[in-house]
Amino acid sequence: MAKIVFKHPESLKENIFHYCPGCGHSIVHRLVAEVIDEMGIRGVTIGVPPAGCAVLAYNYFDVDMIEALHGRGPAMATAIKRCLPDRLVFSYQGDGDLAAIGIAESFHAANRGENISVIFINNAVYGMTGGQMAPTTMLNQRSTTTPAGRKQAVDGYPVKVSEIFSQLDGATYVERCAVSSPAGVNKTKKAIRKAFQCQMAGLGFSLVEVLSLCPTNWKLSSVDSCKYIDEVMSKVFPPGVYKDQTGQSGKTAEARP
Repeated sequence: MAKIVFKHPESLKENIFHYCPGCGHSIVHRLVAEVIDEMGIRGVTIGVPPAGCAVLAYNYFDVDMIEALHGRGPAMATAIKRCLPDRLVFSYQGDGDLAAIGIAESFHAANRGENISVIFINNAVYGMTGGQMAPTTMLNQRSTTTPAGRKQAVDGYPVKVSEIFSQLDGATYVERCAVSSPAGVNKTKKAIRKAFQCQMAGLGFSLVEVLSLCPTNWKLSSVDSCKYIDEVMSKVFPPGVYKDQTGQSGKTAEARP
């Protein structure tokens, strides 16, 4: 009898993703769904999708989902968790939703130590609206609104979410991962599981930042997009554990700004 080593997650619907070829959202969706299945929490999970590329996440996750206004995911997740403390509540956000219009909600939810989990997708660009500069766009990175590259004197510096949030007393667990390699995908899954376990144990706010591919707006192939994350993005946004007060400390980030 053949051994099943991979199957479609029960917490993921059989709908076809609308994402561009090579986009990292589909990978992260699968990882979140697998963790939900493996933890046996499908019946108590509530997700909050963002405005942005993942705005239709409720078409893919087969769990309860409640759409939030642009940037208000952590505020919505806070309300749900406070009303239903026995649920696993996560917000799923992009760099515009979390680090631009939603930075206040995200920052203060973390600072208050809200017992929620945030999955933060960082592809360093506004994906859904055409590839404009995002808060996480790197210096000299080209976008539709920075055709000559982002310049510090005009545009400022990229926002480093994990580094900032890890300094907040209310944050319990903060890790940055990447889905540009099989090893990175495995680490990302472990980080998502740990964030969910942190919440289920009532330990407070957790955030998993994921460096994700955006071949369409980067104007790169999927293979070259993986190389771009490993060779360029990871130098600006080093993967690693930035804070862990769960009592199960892992490897800390090798580089800090």
